[in-house]
Amino acid sequence: MNNTVTTSTTPSLMLQGTSSNAGKSVLTAALCRILLQDGLSVAPFKAQNMALNSFVTPNGEEIGRAQAVQAAACRLEPDVRMNPVLLKPSSDTGSQVIVLGKPVANMRVREYVTYKSTAFAHVQTAYDSLAAEHDVMVLEGAGSPAEINLKAHDIVNMRMAQYAKAKVLLVGDIDRGGVFASLVGTMELLDAWEKDLVAGFVLNRFRGDVTLLDPALEFTTDRTEKPFFGVVPYLMQLGLPEEDSVTFKESIGRQLPLRDDALDIVLVDLPHIANFTDVDAFGIEPDVALRVVNSAAQLGTPDCIILPGSKNTPGDLQWLHESGLAKEILAFAEAGGVVTGICGGFQMLGETVSDPSSIEYVSQVAAKDIQSSATQQGLGLLALRTVMGEEKVLTRVTGTHVPTGQAVTGYEIHHGVTELIDSGSEMHQAIVREDGSIIGHGTAASSAFHTIWGTYLHGVFDDDAFRRAFINDLRTRKGLLPLDGVQASFSIDPALDRLADTVRDALAMDKVYEVLGL
Repeated sequence: MNNTVTTSTTPSLMLQGTSSNAGKSVLTAALCRILLQDGLSVAPFKAQNMALNSFVTPNGEEIGRAQAVQAAACRLEPDVRMNPVLLKPSSDTGSQVIVLGKPVANMRVREYVTYKSTAFAHVQTAYDSLAAEHDVMVLEGAGSPAEINLKAHDIVNMRMAQYAKAKVLLVGDIDRGGVFASLVGTMELLDAWEKDLVAGFVLNRFRGDVTLLDPALEFTTDRTEKPFFGVVPYLMQLGLPEEDSVTFKESIGRQLPLRDDALDIVLVDLPHIANFTDVDAFGIEPDVALRVVNSAAQLGTPDCIILPGSKNTPGDLQWLHESGLAKEILAFAEAGGVVTGICGGFQMLGETVSDPSSIEYVSQVAAKDIQSSATQQGLGLLALRTVMGEEKVLTRVTGTHVPTGQAVTGYEIHHGVTELIDSGSEMHQAIVREDGSIIGHGTAASSAFHTIWGTYLHGVFDDDAFRRAFINDLRTRKGLLPLDGVQASFSIDPALDRLADTVRDALAMDKVYEVLGL
């Protein structure tokens, strides 16, 4: 692998972690906003991201959702150079490999390891181009730099820090316990040149009196010869999209306390769930409780069921049937319940889903029973059929929700082509693009919204007015009065400012600037 160090002179700082979900993405966003507030032109960078939450840039290229949030922290449009390699897992052993925003191939782990040298060449080019346009770069690592089985072909942690001439802050999550052992252990497993790149440590998600940590901080510094740059408190309700599914899955099956007039909205946690951030905006609404379920026993009697996106729609459809959830969803719909599908969930609402070119791997659970090219039976709630195509649709969208006339915006990420079936069932347009193409269908509307409807439009609920119209429709169906006007504004910019204020207070920013040479 090419270990050449970049000739770039752009100052750079990198956040790596002792583990996944240590808070690297959020702290990267915080530092991006702090540096921006201090008058610097700053950009984020993550060489390789493994995530099922993705975003479409204005140029129709796909990157990790976390990098889109970090771009927002810099007040920049998302740029494919910020995340040149994106891996979207479609099974336990394989992922779709996306390079510079476009899918290259579905690869199993060993195939991708062989491909990594090629991927790193693209990473280097992207970094050099982006760094040349900014005063400072803030890089994010992935997982841990001390993964022994991955270090030989690393392109995202220390190898990337070496290339960018970046100093590294190692982040540990104290909330999960064992953080000092993790910090010391990580340093013990690093090679000498890697240790030289580490400027110091950051403790994240601390609850309590920070002075109680003094003996542990001193011991760790004595043992590793690395200082602490700060202790960041545990931040509740950040108001930012989650980077991965770790925190998201912790809420599965949890019954949230409901106020008397609260709506119970259920999101189905599919095995290969993608872009579950599509429902984040419901979390700020005062009259909504959002639950995540992955079994029939957890479903209960909600006011609405949402089927999210999937990176393996055929396999996840099979799982829905095998788990008994499909039967419960159908019974709920037959009783007049509201069911909504987004992207893969939209495809599942139809009659069939076919994958003749094996675009999406089949989950290991289903592989013994079906072929990836087989036609899967959908839920049959909409008279639609979907065929997975070779070409991936990646586009930003402005459109209209036909029944209400509300403007909606978002983005599409899908391989499937969905068509109406002439079965005599009455179908209606739900979402239409500006160019007139239909990207959502529903059954006959008994009120402002269809009872069963779906769309390819990710982010459809991010619009405050549209989301309130949808919630008020659910309230009316439940016999509750609608609430007048927008109740909550879903904007991450104020959240980024609050995050930056907290992190600025927690970190020794003078030491950060010293490391950057600024």
